[in-house]
Amino acid sequence: MTSLPTVDQRIKVTLTQDAGRIPVVVGLCGSGRTSLLQRLHGEFGPAESQYLNVERTATTPERFLQALVTGSPFIEARPAPSRLSPREAFDAALAFFSGARRADHGPVTFLLDEVLEFRTFENFPGLRRALPELLAVIASSPNRFVLTSRYVTRTERALAGASPQFVVMPIGSIPDDTLADRVSHALGLPMSADAGASDTAAAPALARLVSRLSEGRAAYACAIVDAMAAQGQATPDPVAALASLLETDARLWSLCEFTYELRLHRARGYGALKAILEILAGQEPLTLTEISQRLGRTPGSTKDYLSWLEDVDLVSVHRKKYGFRDPMLRVWVRLHCRPAPPTTEEVGREVQAHAAACLTPTATV
Repeated sequence: MTSLPTVDQRIKVTLTQDAGRIPVVVGLCGSGRTSLLQRLHGEFGPAESQYLNVERTATTPERFLQALVTGSPFIEARPAPSRLSPREAFDAALAFFSGARRADHGPVTFLLDEVLEFRTFENFPGLRRALPELLAVIASSPNRFVLTSRYVTRTERALAGASPQFVVMPIGSIPDDTLADRVSHALGLPMSADAGASDTAAAPALARLVSRLSEGRAAYACAIVDAMAAQGQATPDPVAALASLLETDARLWSLCEFTYELRLHRARGYGALKAILEILAGQEPLTLTEISQRLGRTPGSTKDYLSWLEDVDLVSVHRKKYGFRDPMLRVWVRLHCRPAPPTTEEVGREVQAHAAACLTPTATV
């Protein structure tokens, strides 16, 4: 999406009018966190801000420091020696975050994508508290920071003992008017229907359908709109578009596979966790007892597995019943966590069931 004005504006107001507050943007995969930071970087400009993909650069402290300072437009407080230990390199990075200045010696804005990846450094000697140390430096720095993370639960836990200056901002759904504008441009639909025309002939009405099918997730919604545009049908069909996107190797298939594998690999109990997701894909919500009986494990061990799934935001619990945090991922698991790829007819049936649950308020899966 080219614009998510609600979140963007809130962050800019926080940075400019609420001195000392540090926005921490959280959202599941495909919610638009990286795009948000890149928009902010474009607005602030390279002379005043620096974007850093921590997930891609947090290898060793020494190499991270090199990535941080190489090509930076900012004035470093003190040049670091060429050869450093991991502890010294991390300290130099902290000093850069705190002491870097613009050419006019004013404060700068660091845009740190996937900030929890600093935990990678906790495996190095003397850096067991790398993330808390970083958060403490950020909280005391005269510079400004915007942080993001795809791990909602872990971020909230990491900030529980940190300074109250950190403000967690869920990225939320795409604003209706923003999505309607994209639908209008992609499909050539008017912003209001002509007299006597179907309501879905207008971009806002079709955008509402897309939003409900995708739960307003930016990556899902954009993919559905683009698929409808590619189909070129006189009457756009978001359900058919979604079905095409969940075929093997299609756009949303790839995103869901990435989400599934990444989060499972960041959790513990890989095989058992996959089994629980398959159980919940068959039926949800379920209680702890129901899940443990179907899994064939004790309630105690099942409770541990569920807590690990909650930790990486794959499941959520409401009134002691567990279910998928991402309904689209549940559809993907139902379709693709099986011995053979699904047929086109099977994909269509599952997507129709998903659409019924999304578009009919009283329907349940």
